[in-house]
Amino acid sequence: MDIGQTTIANPYRRDSPTVLISDPTLLEPQDLPILYSFRRCPYAMRARLALWASQQAVEHREIVLKNKPAAMLHASPKGTVPVLVLPDSVVLEQSLDIMHWALQKNDPLAWWPKDPAAQQAAQELIAQNDGDFKGHLDRYKYPHRFGLDSGLDARDEGAHFLEGLNQRLNSQAFLAGPHWGYEDAAIAPFVRQFAHTDAHWFENQDWKSLCQWLFNFETSSAFNAVMQKHPVWQTHS
Repeated sequence: MDIGQTTIANPYRRDSPTVLISDPTLLEPQDLPILYSFRRCPYAMRARLALWASQQAVEHREIVLKNKPAAMLHASPKGTVPVLVLPDSVVLEQSLDIMHWALQKNDPLAWWPKDPAAQQAAQELIAQNDGDFKGHLDRYKYPHRFGLDSGLDARDEGAHFLEGLNQRLNSQAFLAGPHWGYEDAAIAPFVRQFAHTDAHWFENQDWKSLCQWLFNFETSSAFNAVMQKHPVWQTHS
């Protein structure tokens, strides 16, 4: 089943409030929300997935991380993507905040869980992904950034989280349940990055359900839509 035809879920990250630009004149007039993004970034990818699911039009501004545009840094000095600048000068600086904003505006695929218990469960799973698993992923993919000779120990640590996902997927089609949902959209880009670090190793693990889930994601209309290439955005003087 194409994930664009399915439903469900997401928790809102409350520890990172939205930002209101103190001097809105630093931002150019706009009609659409402006999304600063980097195609391969998993955080930006999951934000784009929610925007796609909500059918929210945005002005997409693809950036180069080594040469961040001044307009983005004016809006969000932290300098990381994604960043969503709303027409009223409110700035959403965290991917989960963007997902929440988009799905609260419009959720035709019912990605957001209506049940509080389901929301809490989704929040806890995503926290595991964004916490320990992301740390292991970074050390596996970029060991030398952390002074490591090899990322293999981090790979093995990260595999514990993936084994748990596989066990969940042995009994249900998606992380969210019978339908694709918020947990799936929030976590799939990170699993994809882990898998592509050493595809041969990943494909030879006993994770049949997880591999099928990832394959379904990478061949979905949603993935195809959000991974379209955009030219690097440049200001016009």
